Amino acid sequence: METMLGLLAILCIFLTPFYVIYKPPNFLIRYFQRRWPDILWQVPTRSKIVALTIDDGPSEYTREIIQVLKANGATATFFIIGSQVAGREEILKSLIRNGNELGNHAMNDEPSRSLSNAVLAGQIEAVREKLHDAYAAVDVEGPPNYFRPGSGFYSDRMRTKLRELGYRLVLGSIYPHDPQLPFWRVNARHILSMLRPGGIIICHDRRSWTAPMLRKALPEMRRRGYRIVTVTELLKEARA
Repeated sequence: METMLGLLAILCIFLTPFYVIYKPPNFLIRYFQRRWPDILWQVPTRSKIVALTIDDGPSEYTREIIQVLKANGATATFFIIGSQVAGREEILKSLIRNGNELGNHAMNDEPSRSLSNAVLAGQIEAVREKLHDAYAAVDVEGPPNYFRPGSGFYSDRMRTKLRELGYRLVLGSIYPHDPQLPFWRVNARHILSMLRPGGIIICHDRRSWTAPMLRKALPEMRRRGYRIVTVTELLKEARA
């Protein structure tokens, strides 16, 4: 019996860090927000409102995602990879016309933290021009400058550079790890289990399982009384 309890204790010690990474408790997210206040993790509010963010677009799946959002009265902030825009400019315009907003996810799908200041700034500027062109084409004013680093990792050097460039670094508080887990039911349950007012959901375009995940999660979120909005709309709610 003692051996069994010992093994269980060792197993718990081993698994706990992985569980905290998979489902970080709210007190940990609050600590992150206090520790790095220039980074947006979540927004303090009692209102049932969350921001949906979708990385790695545009892709062959973006139009389907747009339809899912429309069907559920939801909007999102799409963090755009610049190298994927060519030939998909109309998708960016469609995103804007449907009430979504565009953020900057650098030019390539790579860890932004590993880039030099000069390369990072060049990539951000290149994507900024593409996003500006999309907003200008539909005669809509763009949102504030939001940046999400590739792979989600950042450094003090990056934070300083982003402030110089006039960008807000946006991460989040609800992350189903959908790039690694291609199981839309599991990912939808993860989002719903972590749902709280002011949360920022991180999910990803360019995967066939994203639209089914959203089809499952969004109606239940609305049934619970939540509004699903862009980062800008969430920040407006916090200031209200």
